[in-house]
Amino acid sequence: MVFSPAAFAATGSLNLTTSVIGLSSLAVFFFAYMLVMAEEKIHLRKSKPVLVAAGIIWVLIAWKYMQAGLPGVAAVAFRETLLEFSELMLFLLVAMTYINALEERRLFDALRAWMIRKGFSYRSLFWISGVLAFVISSFANNMTTAMLMCAVVMKVAEGDKRFINLTCVNIVIAANAGGAFIPFGDITTLMVWQAGIVTFHEFLSLFIPSVINYLVPAIIMSFFVENRFPAALQEDVELKRGALRILTLFLFTIASAVVCHSWLGLPPVLGMMTGLGYLQFFGYFLRVTLPGSLARKRAMAERVGDEERIRSLGHIVPFDVFSRVARAEWDTLLFFYGVVMCVGGLGYLGYLELLSTTLYGSGNATFANVVLGLMSSVVDNIPVMFAVLTMEPVMSHGQWLLITLTAGVGGSLLSIGSAAGVALMGQARGYYTFVGHLKWAPVILLGYAASVATHLWLNADLFLIVSGGK
Repeated sequence: MVFSPAAFAATGSLNLTTSVIGLSSLAVFFFAYMLVMAEEKIHLRKSKPVLVAAGIIWVLIAWKYMQAGLPGVAAVAFRETLLEFSELMLFLLVAMTYINALEERRLFDALRAWMIRKGFSYRSLFWISGVLAFVISSFANNMTTAMLMCAVVMKVAEGDKRFINLTCVNIVIAANAGGAFIPFGDITTLMVWQAGIVTFHEFLSLFIPSVINYLVPAIIMSFFVENRFPAALQEDVELKRGALRILTLFLFTIASAVVCHSWLGLPPVLGMMTGLGYLQFFGYFLRVTLPGSLARKRAMAERVGDEERIRSLGHIVPFDVFSRVARAEWDTLLFFYGVVMCVGGLGYLGYLELLSTTLYGSGNATFANVVLGLMSSVVDNIPVMFAVLTMEPVMSHGQWLLITLTAGVGGSLLSIGSAAGVALMGQARGYYTFVGHLKWAPVILLGYAASVATHLWLNADLFLIVSGGK
């Protein structure tokens, strides 16, 4: 549980919003975030400034409390915030490990090769890449999904800058929308679910609003896609042994997390870490059975005289789970740590209580949640959602779902508003740009408004179920 303003007060916290320490901490955080937003230009990984900012903020807090004769109080608040991050980090680490394992087993390469072989038109590719991004991001993180679909588009439409930019915008919107209606699809939904505010099945009520959020801009943008065909490319991809079984284990791991949280009242990270054990046991099975499998495949290749196949079998290495862990998006995880600790520190200084009073004090939670969603296009949705969870405003389940939706899809308005957009600016450098995304902001905003209106209309009954937070 994250420390709320009330909990902070109970531990003897001080309101330091107008103090030199408070204003300095706020300045440090904003300066760090300016560096994060400039990542594309200065090529400084986004985790570095927020890690340093988090350290500075908490050192300033601890120093102030030592001066006030309250030693150890800040340490308690720090540990509580760190515990919240630790659960989410381990959850994300397991999910990233499975995705990396599926990538290593060439499951995603096979999907890309299939799309290329089919020789789809540009318009078909625009829709297929968007729909797949929407579907895959519901169980994989939006950044990985966006990068996969971008790789397909870059290869099929090589050199066509206009089409690549437009399709990348579509992919970013789809990936962000696809992660908004399932707890595993985005960090923000995961944070709300782990906080115990909204049940697993209630998130599914955001499915139609999420679809609307994607479809409205996609339909408009599709009219600007030329209905012509790219040059057909041939690429044969053979799945590595165990690929589909690892996918099955991933689904079983997700089921374990749901059971732990929904039926047993345990943190979902327990189910995910157990699932990492499943993958380790299967990795052991793949290693011990590899010699026999290679012998059989080599004998078959020798029987038909396939020299290329024989040579390729000599380069196969055993599956290693820990190499998949090492390939997790550590920059994203460390950025997540830095942001959570920065926001937790600012909350302890009193800024979140001030923000909560300003936004939610008027009683119009809908307005506050829509504005915060728009803010997530400039400020990453992780600190936005963490700030709301730390404020703990008294809202209905419908309002909690609204902030989950808006924080998740609001980042689509700008290319820097989500991890997916930032990743694609690097992957499709020179093709997908900030300005290229910005010119589609009006139609993206239209989809944002339509999804909010759809949620308010379809899920009106959930606005009657009041929740006081965690």
